[in-house]
Amino acid sequence: MPKSSVSKKKLFREFSRLNQRYVNKNYLKNLRKETLKMQEDYEIFNKELMFMLWAYDLEFFTLKHASDSFGYALNKIGERVVYPLAKEGYIYKHFDKLTPSTTREDHLFREETKHNYRVRYALTQKARMLVQTFYRRLEGSVNAPAPDTSSDSSSTSYV
Repeated sequence: MPKSSVSKKKLFREFSRLNQRYVNKNYLKNLRKETLKMQEDYEIFNKELMFMLWAYDLEFFTLKHASDSFGYALNKIGERVVYPLAKEGYIYKHFDKLTPSTTREDHLFREETKHNYRVRYALTQKARMLVQTFYRRLEGSVNAPAPDTSSDSSSTSYV
């Protein structure tokens, strides 16, 4: 085994950092800590946070697409992830019913009818802001405060 080039002063330290030129970006170092902090601050579960991170770059999605891409059972993703997030105001129905079409071809060749139409869901602005806060916390660029959950808006100070 080759000899270590660590100086004698560092032998009894708990850790030693690498030179910065060997490490570019290390955002995920605090992933677990920040995930737990976000769950506590926003009162959400880990699976819900991970789902919002997954859906962040989508304009809308169906439960079938979410199930296939996110890796969750189709019959469980709605009741365990999407519906609780919708109840909390993080997801909304982007297209809830058939969109009207003006061309005859659309009506003839449409694969989905009103009997098998899949609802399209999307993240709300509240969810997008939560994801952006999470990313900023990971980068360490901001120590974002917890959201104000008090119902008394008169006590809010604007500094």
